[in-house]
Amino acid sequence: MNFKNPDKNGYYGEFGGAFIPEMLFPNVKELQEQYLEIIDSEDFQNEYQALLKNYVGRATPLYFSKNLSEKYGTNVYLKREDLNHTGAHKINNALGQALLAKKLGKYRIIAETGAGQHGVATATACALLGLECIVYMGEIDIARQAPNVARMKMLGAKVVPATSGSKTLKDAVNEALRDWINHPTTTHYIIGSVVGPHPFPDLVARFQSVISKEIKEQLHEQIGRENPDYVIACVGGGSNAAGTFYHFVNQPEVKIIAAEAGGLGIDSGKSAATTFLGTLGVLHGSQSLVMQTEDGQVIEPHSISAGLDYPGIGPMHANLFKEKRAEFFSINDDEALKSAFELTKLEGIIPALESAHALAVLDKKKFEKDDVVVICLSGRGDKDMETYLKHLVDR
Repeated sequence: MNFKNPDKNGYYGEFGGAFIPEMLFPNVKELQEQYLEIIDSEDFQNEYQALLKNYVGRATPLYFSKNLSEKYGTNVYLKREDLNHTGAHKINNALGQALLAKKLGKYRIIAETGAGQHGVATATACALLGLECIVYMGEIDIARQAPNVARMKMLGAKVVPATSGSKTLKDAVNEALRDWINHPTTTHYIIGSVVGPHPFPDLVARFQSVISKEIKEQLHEQIGRENPDYVIACVGGGSNAAGTFYHFVNQPEVKIIAAEAGGLGIDSGKSAATTFLGTLGVLHGSQSLVMQTEDGQVIEPHSISAGLDYPGIGPMHANLFKEKRAEFFSINDDEALKSAFELTKLEGIIPALESAHALAVLDKKKFEKDDVVVICLSGRGDKDMETYLKHLVDR
């Protein structure tokens, strides 16, 4: 099975597709017909790759984590996406889509954000390329991610609060989709994760695939082999995971592990572990696993991490789960905090709370002494300092 790319209708197995209101059909159709031709063109790739190298600062290091490796009795490598310009993997996709929007003649950009990293990355790309930028963000996330809100505004973006529902990520997506319906001809929606109607899951995965491409090159340089034994990433919608897994999903010798946000526990009613709690449904334009009631009402997710409290999962990941190509772990809030403080004290690296969920797999699974384990450190922890400080007294 090809786990990497969807079929011509945008499906990964039974997951994906484009479930959209009629008013969005021209926008989505335009993207579907043109995105591959544009992003595969030599002109586009030359501009994009130059920006990744000279503006974003790629390639990001693949760091052998000596102290973590000693503690867990295996070989742990960290893919340092936290060292990108703007502090996370999000800039890879934001820059790519902003360039694509310009090629399509769009000058107004909208985006949604949870943890704020995608909002900052989109605002950054728009500032660089001279595009208008509007970012939708849940009212609760605005409060708990204040530093990133300030960055977006400083970069010239308009930050619009989503005040309905849980006032978090899914509600920000809802508001962004409404905006796109109302401004169909001038606007491009830069979706920040591998969710939404086809072609967005594939489009975002392709821009993020630079992560696994570099992992293969860097492992070969460091240890003489391209493939690790394991790759691990956190999954909300799943863009950093899609990028980390992309060049490995069709290579069965590489084991894939995804860490979801368990919140207060999968049986607590306060969780975001979609593969454990979700059923087949449609959310934000694609068919996937969705946390929902029997009559199809979305269940509000919970996570200490603003970037992982999403009640669905990207169709690529839903397919990896269903076909048992990836192993999924539910990581609770306290487990993520423990791993964040551990990395900080052992390696002098403060991770984003999202990334800490991936690190927590080291406590959940036993690895062999000779295993090569690559963990995507998707973002840095500056934005989460207020949350960390609340729990610092307990450490």
